[in-house]
Amino acid sequence: MKRILAPALAFALAAPAAFAQSMEITKAEDREGTIGSEDLFTGTAYIEPVFPANDPFAVNAGQVTFLPGARSAWHTHPAGQMLVVTSGTGWVQERGEEKHVMQTGDVVWCPPDVEHWHGATDTTAVTHIAIQQLENGENVVWGEHVTDEEYGAE
Repeated sequence: MKRILAPALAFALAAPAAFAQSMEITKAEDREGTIGSEDLFTGTAYIEPVFPANDPFAVNAGQVTFLPGARSAWHTHPAGQMLVVTSGTGWVQERGEEKHVMQTGDVVWCPPDVEHWHGATDTTAVTHIAIQQLENGENVVWGEHVTDEEYGAE
């Protein structure tokens, strides 16, 4: 029995290496971005995919730069969203709550199905990496635009 188990165990431990893949590097200059749709953003927001949701990960990420005054529309994420602020100063707000400042180095967790918006302040740009998990193939549900009154409210 020991003679059979030893080779079987050695094969089982070595098998994952046979199926291993190589690392993949995507250069920043090879990622193509786009200006955000006027249907989903107010002002200028530049969206650059960081990585798509591919097997085995059901998570995607994008780097979004909001110029001063720019912001997303109200929206929710079925599985939540993590924002990692990489430069600048911006605002984030949950519906019915006060607006919060987000700055370089901050991390913001938006729980599943919590309606919110995020973007630049009226005088500063902000860039963040938005990471969201897909649930049933969907990662965002868009709502109406944030009004100028909602955006400017203290």
